[in-house]
Amino acid sequence: MTENDFVSSRYIENQIEGTVTWKSPSNIALVKYWGKKENQIPANPSISFTLYHCATTTTLAYVKRNKEQQQERFSFDLLFEGSPKPEFKPKIGKFFERVEKYIPFVKDYHFSIDTSNSFPHSSGIASSASGMSALALCLMSVEKALNEKITNDYFNQKASFLARLGSGSACRSIEGEMVVWGQNEDVKEASDLYGVKLSQEIHSVFKNYQDTILLVDKGQKQVSSTVGHDLMHGHPFAEMRFKQAETNLSKLIKILQNGDQKGFIELVESEALTLHAMMMTSLPYFILMKPHTLQIINKIWEYRSATGSNLCFTLDAGANVHLLYPENEKDTVLTFIKNELVAYCENGQYICDQIGLGAELIKN
Repeated sequence: MTENDFVSSRYIENQIEGTVTWKSPSNIALVKYWGKKENQIPANPSISFTLYHCATTTTLAYVKRNKEQQQERFSFDLLFEGSPKPEFKPKIGKFFERVEKYIPFVKDYHFSIDTSNSFPHSSGIASSASGMSALALCLMSVEKALNEKITNDYFNQKASFLARLGSGSACRSIEGEMVVWGQNEDVKEASDLYGVKLSQEIHSVFKNYQDTILLVDKGQKQVSSTVGHDLMHGHPFAEMRFKQAETNLSKLIKILQNGDQKGFIELVESEALTLHAMMMTSLPYFILMKPHTLQIINKIWEYRSATGSNLCFTLDAGANVHLLYPENEKDTVLTFIKNELVAYCENGQYICDQIGLGAELIKN
């Protein structure tokens, strides 16, 4: 598929108004994407677990504008958690500018966007991934109403393609359980333009994997992911990092197939620390981890050494810690969290999640 395959030439139906609701999950990268080229193209491939409970639910209501109104730019209202959120509107406007070429109907309608998260916004749980993918799916439902010949496969591919133009990692939130984004030799169908579901069968030990997210800091990050990605341009270690990510993706796919949990732990934790190492060695440099993040990591290492557990951690671009572990360790890990780790969480809060199957249409 190329970009031109996602350009809509004409619409068959004449849809005056409608409402659609999608629920789209966040995802947590195992091999990290950090650094991008023009048009939201990744500098290296990545692979992620799709989550289940951490999700954005978005309702999109649309009403056809008259010809005079259509000469103006985009028209939309936005509610976040039931209240106006004017600071979000520039990002949505920019998104509409990027996707207009592919879904030209965006200038024909007034949109009312009502969105909410099941988790704290801007705290390192990839709210942009779930938010932009939910919006992209809603827009694709509008396009489907205008052209009923759109197939399900094309629908998902284009939704992922559009979501990527809003937030790179959002392209990995359309499907599950594991999604690859970025061209690589090990997943022939993978693309820089959209995420694809991992086609290789994964070992049973990685089925129903759990992700408990320790909310170390629920506040706004002091450095956005967009800024962080841009700092990879001219980064002294960038090219080696991109090669490392390609190598690690190849290794991880083999690990997922053969059930090597110790290899999984080593690679996933190394990827998490490498991500933050790139932040700390950029110019300007920055640190998103907090003291409690480091204390949790050390506690995990102590626990694993003492018990032989397969518990490991990963980090997104923030201070929160994702604990990844097999389902058969759920009870013992949750006891460990309550006894040893909850003290490091803001207000003692954490979220229990697990691998999910992707986005869900709630109402159409």
